[in-house]
Amino acid sequence: MRGGILTAMVTPFHSDGSLDLPSFERLAAHLLENGSDGLVVAGTTGEASTLDDREKLDLFAAAVRVADGGAPIMAGTGSNDTAHSVELTRRAAEVGVDSALVVTPYYNRPNREGVVGHVGAVAEVGLPIVLYNIPSRTTVNMEPDLLDELAEMEAVIGVKQANPDLDECRATVEAGRLTVWAGNDDMLLPVLEMGGEGVISVTSHLAGERMQSLVAAAKAGNLDEARKIDASLEDLYAGLFITTNPIPVKAACAMLGLIPADHMRLPMVPATPVQREIVRTALDAQNLLATA
Repeated sequence: MRGGILTAMVTPFHSDGSLDLPSFERLAAHLLENGSDGLVVAGTTGEASTLDDREKLDLFAAAVRVADGGAPIMAGTGSNDTAHSVELTRRAAEVGVDSALVVTPYYNRPNREGVVGHVGAVAEVGLPIVLYNIPSRTTVNMEPDLLDELAEMEAVIGVKQANPDLDECRATVEAGRLTVWAGNDDMLLPVLEMGGEGVISVTSHLAGERMQSLVAAAKAGNLDEARKIDASLEDLYAGLFITTNPIPVKAACAMLGLIPADHMRLPMVPATPVQREIVRTALDAQNLLATA
């Protein structure tokens, strides 16, 4: 599975908290037409922790339907319960997704052997696996030597590296066993410069084509152009992370009419008026509101 810009999709909800599948499908189509090489469904940005399995599977199926074989779909199937992750991955494979995003088990704080056992059990399903290393949320970091060990499993093909330690990221890229995607938008350029694939992105909801241009420039060796584009996006990156993701990006998507509203499920709450103004200012600086 390849792709420089994979968008970690938000999940639209109705005002009563129910899943808004038609809006999800429209958003998926928009993203694939505006710079996204593929879609990541039911990840952190998709509020996976408050979705039940039936909802996740409905989202996976909807994304597969919209992509219609023309773009890869990565399904967030990881959890802190190995048996649950295995079963959801199996069912996601039946739906027709292209890969699974498997987060390091959170809260349990497994030791190295536990992480290996967890990934190994999910890998037995046979669906290609992209590991999700996000120690800020899981409290467990998959260090380069552990990632290298996990790469020995045939199904493990890549990693979404949301640990901002670029030295660790570089070690995994240079090992050459896993496809590496930045897990944070502000890591995209450094990851490209060290030879990584791209980013699993939040900002690409709003600036997918410009981010695609950044990837193309970097991979063509035109680093000056890539740096120029990256610098122009810095304020937008910052504005979308003024509070816990996906609060700001859902507010932004609603402001631009990409989703009807930024409804969320507790314990997540919509942006405050102050946060909305910060997001609006960031969008206005990019001239995005003028085209909404």
